[in-house]
Order: sequence, then C-alpha cells, then structure tokens
Amino acid sequence: MKKIGFLSFGHWGKHPSYQTRSAGDTLLQSIDLAVAAEEIGLDGAYFRVHHFADQLGSPFPLLSAIGAKTNKIEIGTGVIDMRYENPLYMAENAGAADLISEGRLQLGISRGSPEQVIDGWRYFGYEPAEGEDGADMGRRKGLEFLDKLKGVGFAQPNPNPMFPNPPGLLRLEPYSEGLRERIWWGAGSNATAIWAAENGMYLQSSTLKEDESDKPFHVQQAEQIRLYKDAWKKAGHQREPRVSVSRSIFALVNEQDHYYFGQESNRHDKVGFIENNKRAIFGRSYAAEPDQLIEDLSKDEAIKEADTLLLTVPNTLGVDYNVHVLSAILEHVAPGLGWR
Repeated sequence: MKKIGFLSFGHWGKHPSYQTRSAGDTLLQSIDLAVAAEEIGLDGAYFRVHHFADQLGSPFPLLSAIGAKTNKIEIGTGVIDMRYENPLYMAENAGAADLISEGRLQLGISRGSPEQVIDGWRYFGYEPAEGEDGADMGRRKGLEFLDKLKGVGFAQPNPNPMFPNPPGLLRLEPYSEGLRERIWWGAGSNATAIWAAENGMYLQSSTLKEDESDKPFHVQQAEQIRLYKDAWKKAGHQREPRVSVSRSIFALVNEQDHYYFGQESNRHDKVGFIENNKRAIFGRSYAAEPDQLIEDLSKDEAIKEADTLLLTVPNTLGVDYNVHVLSAILEHVAPGLGWR
C-alpha cells in the first residue's frame, strides 16, 4: 500500500480556459477538491505556498477550513518557505489548524527556492543574521519552529497577568500534541535530506533536485531517499520515517485527457539552473494510457522508495476535471502497481 495525495499549486488568473479566475475561486475550489478527494479514497490534500504571485500564500486559513469539512484525509503543504515566517506565530497557527483537523496536519517546510521577488522575505521584515544567507536563515527558523512545537515552556510569565497563569514558564498556545512529529522538510539536495533526518523531520522530495550525478532524475532521487533513511536510522529516532515524492501523472482515458495532456507523452528529464551556479535536474511528466503508465511508473526507483506519492494537479481546470484525473489514477493505474 502507498499513500496517494494531490499537490495543488493553487494558480488563478483571468485566462479564458481557467476555472479559477480569482483568489476566491482558488480557495473555495481547493476546499471542494479536498472534500471530493476524501470521498474517492485519496489519502492527502497538499498545497504549494508562494508569495507575491497569483497563488496560495497563506496556508493556515485554507488548511483549517479543509480540516473542518473533512474527516480523515491528511492535510499539508509542500512547502512553506521558512524565510518568510515568524516561527512562533506560525507555531500558533499550525497548532490551531491541527486541532481543528483533529491531528491530520502534515506540514512541509523548507528553506525556500527562488521567488517572484528578489529577497521577498525582506519585505516581511526579516534579515539574515550576521554570517547567514537566506538559506541559512530558513533552516534556522525551521529548527526554531520545531522547538516551539514541543510545547515546552520558555516565556517568563507576568507577575500581574490579566488572567491566572499556570506555574512555571509559559508555552505557545494552542498546543497540539504530536504535531512536532508530523513536520516534513522539502530537500533539494542529498545533504539537506540527511540534515532533515538528523533533525527528525520527514522528507518531501519534489520533481526537481540538485543535479549531483549524471544519472536520471528518478535514480538520483532514489539515492537521496536511501541516504535519508540511513541517516534517520543512525539518528536513533523511535518512529518510522516517511518520504513523499511528487509527480505529474495523467492517465489518458478519454478525449479530453488526450486534448489536455497527450503532448506530454514523450517528455524527458530536463537539466537547468534554478539558482546561480546551482545545476538542477527536473523530473519528467508521465502521460499515457493506463497500461503504458503502469509499465513506465514501474521503473521509477524513487516512487518505489517513497511511502507517499503526491500527484500534481492542474487546479485551473476546475474541481470536476481534477477529480476525474485523480480517480483515473486510483482506478486504472494504482492497482496495477500494487499501490492499492
């Protein structure tokens, strides 16, 4: 068995083919898609977070709304850029969202990738400490966020408070027990995957990573996952590690599928630069009739290594079509690969 979720980039725009013409459309349709995904048996609803773009930028209201309208589906992000975050305020928001969903939050965080705005986190009031760059700051904030999720008191109470205080130092509220163990790190390299394991975070690996060898993307990603699992074991954590990978996979089962994604059938890995002097490899998309998909995906080493697969969805095409896309994978592809 493999957990299968969707990952939405949450786009909107005034394009004639879009069903999401506004931020309101995207938010409301995201809730509807998560509800429908739970109904068809999907395991997770995950959302990208981007700032200064026509995409979802503030995840906790959305995650809370989904948590209130669903019962069992995992709810998460992939990923929150920690360079933009206040770890303490984020811990309060995350605790509230997790309590609303009764412990179903699976938060993906990371140090971030290039954004729409140069050093956009500076507009949010954040500056790296002396000797840090933005990536260092993101990792430091990630560790502070983890620390505050432990629920340990750290703040000196006011001797004359408005309301009575419990004894000792105060922690952030609301506190949600167990959330600290459900934080994932989006790793773009082998080294950061190992670092995530050492710090007790689950691993999210997307459709791109640093190009660290001349091997195909899925092989490099599988090697990253194995390094992560080895580091987790060496760290001596008492719970089992979890790993997710994301993929663009479309089963072509009707004319509409062929119209939208038939041209994706011959895609290959691509190599480029996502940051200055940092070569990255981008994994291919999969689009084919179900039998061919089963054959192609059976060769994907990274999917085999992961316990969770996140299917990227074309959210701009509307809820009904995306439910069809997800249902086609569950019905026509997953059983043939032993995922269901």
